[in-house]
Amino acid sequence: MNRRSLLLGLSGTALLATAGLTLLRPGAQDGIWASPALADEAPADGAAPELLPDIAMGSPDAPITLIEYASYTCGHCAHFHETVFKPLKKDYIDTGKVRFILREAYFDGAGLWAAQVARCGGDLKYYGISSILFAEQHDWIGDGTPQTMGANLRKIGLRAGLTTEQIDTCLNDNDMAQRMVMTYQTHFTADGIEGTPTLMINGKKHNNMGYDALKKILDAELAG
Repeated sequence: MNRRSLLLGLSGTALLATAGLTLLRPGAQDGIWASPALADEAPADGAAPELLPDIAMGSPDAPITLIEYASYTCGHCAHFHETVFKPLKKDYIDTGKVRFILREAYFDGAGLWAAQVARCGGDLKYYGISSILFAEQHDWIGDGTPQTMGANLRKIGLRAGLTTEQIDTCLNDNDMAQRMVMTYQTHFTADGIEGTPTLMINGKKHNNMGYDALKKILDAELAG
């Protein structure tokens, strides 16, 4: 999936009334919705939203830092987490060789909603919920309608131990949505990311790859 503006070709009425979400507001064109961070409104205090800190997995002293840029609605990202991330975690993250960071991309409203659910349980639940979102991507997206995706994301949140009230609060937190999109845009621009999944390994950018290819790069980093 290529990098593109976070504009959604979805009906505003469907987004708000049927999904019960107020994350997005009308854009310049009728029927097109824009992320709050792309709005022409400045925060009340005039300050830009503060960037969110990374949520890391693995030893802070690991010799390798691997950052994955991914979207919860990206099919290639789901495949990466099924075929590459699982052995990566077992062989490198859990053994203290790699510190892993997932940086979310929001190419559509569903990806933003999913990320808000993932973050809703705080750092301790983040990677657990993320793994469900990738593993069950096809199921929670379903027919692709806002009402289906909204309902399925709520179910995932409940399965992860969140309350209905917590989920509702997270999905309707516009300030957090602005910070999330601002963080996404800033990191994407700084690292020159053009698609997902993209990997940054000790500051060097790499395209999507299989586990054998990734293992060779990691082993070379460890040997060097």
